[in-house]
Amino acid sequence: MKIFVILPFETIKNTKIMGRAFEYRKARKLKRWGNMARVFTRLGKEIEMAVKAGGADPSANSRLRLLIQTARTENMPKENVERAIKRAISKDTADYKEVVYEGYAAHGVAVVVETATDNPTRTVANVRAAFNRCSGSLGTSGMTDFLFERKCNFKVAMKEGIDLEELELELIDYGVEECFADEGEIFIYADFASFGPIQKYLEENSFEIKTFKFERIPNDLKELNEEQQQEVEKLIAKLEEDDDVVNVFHNMK
Repeated sequence: MKIFVILPFETIKNTKIMGRAFEYRKARKLKRWGNMARVFTRLGKEIEMAVKAGGADPSANSRLRLLIQTARTENMPKENVERAIKRAISKDTADYKEVVYEGYAAHGVAVVVETATDNPTRTVANVRAAFNRCSGSLGTSGMTDFLFERKCNFKVAMKEGIDLEELELELIDYGVEECFADEGEIFIYADFASFGPIQKYLEENSFEIKTFKFERIPNDLKELNEEQQQEVEKLIAKLEEDDDVVNVFHNMK
């Protein structure tokens, strides 16, 4: 004999809400894990390229030193970092190359795609396919890059007793355009060419560099409606799914 239990409407409603909340949290967690995996993959490739370019000793390789610190900040496991360094030292490992692709998404939005690849033929095919599937077009070198300015930025731990105004005035001589504090950390923005001198200054003055980034800032932004934005976002998401893609920049507002 089957027994049926009739639940109150509020109980059923609350159960549905809890179910949706669980699915939402699960989706967010999976997305966060996916983002972490992409960050770790990108950092691993950058570490390999840094080792091949300047050696495996962080004390003698400033780029590698910064990448290792960034990996710590991003909670990348130490074993992953060590594996990346070992792969770079190994003669059997293919060399990664930095290749930049340019094109237009739907509605005339300029896109620049930075990649790190050991197989440019595979990468360009994947990038072109993404553009084609999302109503965009892959172009040639220089097609959209001039629409962006290359910048670098540092996130630095706050030092006790530091005078931020004095620091900013001193850093102006090193090409810094903006310097401010937020939630106990110092953020420094500058032109791409100023990266080396700023890193040297920060290390010589015992600042702890937590992370660094290179960015392409659009000179002008293109305004789209919500539906058009979603079309462009599909292309961006498709490109970012590719393991060879390091960064995707665009001028959509």
